[in-house]
Amino acid sequence: MNLVIVESPAKAKTIEKYLGKDYTVLASFGHVRDLPSKTGSVRPDEDFAMDWSIDARSKTRINDIVNALKDADKLILATDPDREGEAISWHLLEVLNKKKALKDKQIERVVFNAITKKSVTDAIKAPRELDMELVEAYLARRALDYLVGFTLSPVLWRKLPGARSAGRVQSVTLRLICERETEIEQFNSEEYWTVAADIASSKGKNFPANLVSLNGEKLKKFSLNTEALAHAARDAVKAVSLSITSVEAKPVKRHPQPPFTTSTLQQEASRKLGFSATRTMQTAQKLYEGVDIGGETVGLITYMRTDGVSMVGEAITEVRSAIGNKFGAQYVPDSPRVYKTKAKNAQEAHEAIRPTSFTRTPDAVRLSGDQAKLYQLIWNRATASQMASAQLERTTILIEDREKTVGLRTTGSVVRFDGFLTLYVESGHEKDGDSVRLPAVTSGDMVIGEKVDAEQHFTQPPPRFSEASLVKRMEELGIGRPSTYASILKVLQDRTYVTLDKRRFIPDAKGRLVVAFLEEFFTKYVQYDYTAELEERLDLVSDGKLEWKKLLANFWEGFSAHVDGTKDLRVSQVLDALNIALAPMVFPQKDDGSDPRKCPSCDKGELSLKVSRFGAFVGCSDYPECKFTRPFGQNGEEAAPTEDKVLGVDPDSGLDVWLKNGRYGPYVQLGEDKKPKRTSLPKTWPYEDMDLFKGLKLLSLPREIGDHPEDGKKIVGSLGRYGPYILHAGTYANLQDIDEMFEVGLNRAVILLAEKRAKGGSRGASALKELGNHPQTNKPIRVMSGRYGPYVKYEKVNATIPKDVDPNDVTLEMAVEYIAAKQAKGGKKKPAAKKKKAPAKKKAAAKKKTPAKKKTAAKKPATAKKTTAE
Repeated sequence: MNLVIVESPAKAKTIEKYLGKDYTVLASFGHVRDLPSKTGSVRPDEDFAMDWSIDARSKTRINDIVNALKDADKLILATDPDREGEAISWHLLEVLNKKKALKDKQIERVVFNAITKKSVTDAIKAPRELDMELVEAYLARRALDYLVGFTLSPVLWRKLPGARSAGRVQSVTLRLICERETEIEQFNSEEYWTVAADIASSKGKNFPANLVSLNGEKLKKFSLNTEALAHAARDAVKAVSLSITSVEAKPVKRHPQPPFTTSTLQQEASRKLGFSATRTMQTAQKLYEGVDIGGETVGLITYMRTDGVSMVGEAITEVRSAIGNKFGAQYVPDSPRVYKTKAKNAQEAHEAIRPTSFTRTPDAVRLSGDQAKLYQLIWNRATASQMASAQLERTTILIEDREKTVGLRTTGSVVRFDGFLTLYVESGHEKDGDSVRLPAVTSGDMVIGEKVDAEQHFTQPPPRFSEASLVKRMEELGIGRPSTYASILKVLQDRTYVTLDKRRFIPDAKGRLVVAFLEEFFTKYVQYDYTAELEERLDLVSDGKLEWKKLLANFWEGFSAHVDGTKDLRVSQVLDALNIALAPMVFPQKDDGSDPRKCPSCDKGELSLKVSRFGAFVGCSDYPECKFTRPFGQNGEEAAPTEDKVLGVDPDSGLDVWLKNGRYGPYVQLGEDKKPKRTSLPKTWPYEDMDLFKGLKLLSLPREIGDHPEDGKKIVGSLGRYGPYILHAGTYANLQDIDEMFEVGLNRAVILLAEKRAKGGSRGASALKELGNHPQTNKPIRVMSGRYGPYVKYEKVNATIPKDVDPNDVTLEMAVEYIAAKQAKGGKKKPAAKKKKAPAKKKAAAKKKTPAKKKTAAKKPATAKKTTAE
């Protein structure tokens, strides 16, 4: 018997069917061990010795493999064909060797780029040895990431309370996002004008033309930068007689783009489908592992982690045939197209991402949801890459007066042969087809400039990064590797260093604080060139041209010395440096020229960054005499509230109602006791609009709405972290806004609670989607909506859904993965130990012997024991 190891159970089932009865296929479920998250897992002083730990779930899987090996003659490692796949195989061999489970066993390593019967069986016939150069590249990257994270993050915690972590590539990516935000903030918009005319000709319909020259000089972007100049130019066009002085028609060819790599797939899926990088890769993983077609599970695409842009010969032959059959012979170029990767060392590449068979058209396979959308994108792109070029005719017409006082130009294009454009147009090239249709004019024809207009414009700042543009920029700079982009972007969001708003990355205040700290005190390690150079050196390891421990030693020597140099750095020194580095954001210049750091409350102290265990804020240097604070990330203009003020007197208590501005935002407060009642202002109630009436309404919370007619229990309304809500017997129902909470009556509240419970709501949770039963236990799994966001519920396990995943897109397979990850972290609560019942005879004897007073005392240990068990 032959034992084959793959990563996922889905692949295991499919491959076992392909190979037949002589093969048993088991899944490792990814890595079987990893570096434990504690100090000392990588020890530079011991030649970079590394400790590995195996979690409980992996131990079970390893035991399954060990047991299966007892009856096997051969172990075949068939993990993914990339660096991570090689590392998984190496880890497994290391563990099995320690268990002495490989005695007299033949060991082979096989790789396949697609999960089809032919690919798998061909791979089994061509085994190889483990590629230790790829393994060493993995070890080097894993050690580097660990050393940076576990060395630099504690420095952040000590010197910059509230910061969460730093990473080798993570921090550099965060710097990109923060720098773009700074560019936007410092951008000065400039005015410019354009002049355009609607040109009338006797040869056909009117067409637009733009003014490009004036008084014999070519106009530049800012040549017309005032309304007066623009209107003078407009009047000059109106005042002259115009004629066609040049008609130039040129044939233009547009060539198709190569098939997808990991990076270009993430970019295009983001632009065309609105997918996050994580969503794209999760969907691609399912297409790679296979779907059921006619009762047989078949992988639909080749391996999705690749830098390569080429396709194997048989795939090219098949796609050319498919193009001819579907579109006609004229759409098949004379010879196959050959693409070359631009990556310096495409060590992860085998082929580009393509369909495993071009005969499986998107219509034929009948997928649904994300899988259908992504498969169509991949099929179209790969097919178009081998189609004929599009042929266009681009015509440029120049229009002038006799003295050449003014010159106008227009350009239009016509598609003569659509070629690959009939199937696929890359994002950003949508105008490659027909544009302005121009009449068949000739040089010398007289024309008339009708509707001559001058239009005002302003230059725009660079846009914030989308996932697509950020991935593209990272690839251009050589930061990270495409297979890691999705996880990097997810970590930045999970750390709340950035938020994704309208599909654009916005840095959080603490993210900018971390970047400023690293740029000031760890400049070298967040430089783009340095990070890219380190990536190239890591690629040299995978290429066998650099010894991995030598790379680590060179890095650690400089990095550890740099970290040691910050040990005596005081928090006050850090804040002084950050006050300067972040001045444009935290202390922007005022219109009246006054000092932006002068305290607006006491008029004496100087504003400065402060830190607490909850993060950074801005405070006065004269604390505690002056207690002025404002949230970090809120500049002077936004922070209009500058001093505490009394809104009025509470008629019931006679205490002053204060409006204050704290480090976490404005709030109202009743009186000045040691522990006064306070309530934060809702986001929809501006500070400047606050009055006594509104202040008293907030301080009256929680508000009793009434007794529920079914059980007589109170229904209350209040304001929570995520907005206004009503609560009854553990069930929360969110309200649209704060005003509704003060207006909602008993009948409306009962209806809202009933609707929430009808959706499965209990203790703030409602069922959004029934996914089906767990494949192992047959117990139901649901997608729930809770007060703190959507999550997957399975028995007593509540697994959070990642922020970038739409809960409506969660599948049963995804949910099982989330549940497994939660359980691996100890997310499943162990049931309380049941107390053993004493035998009836002993129980009766105990009652006789125990005095009445001691019976009561005896209950205490039992209660304590129960509490401990819980």
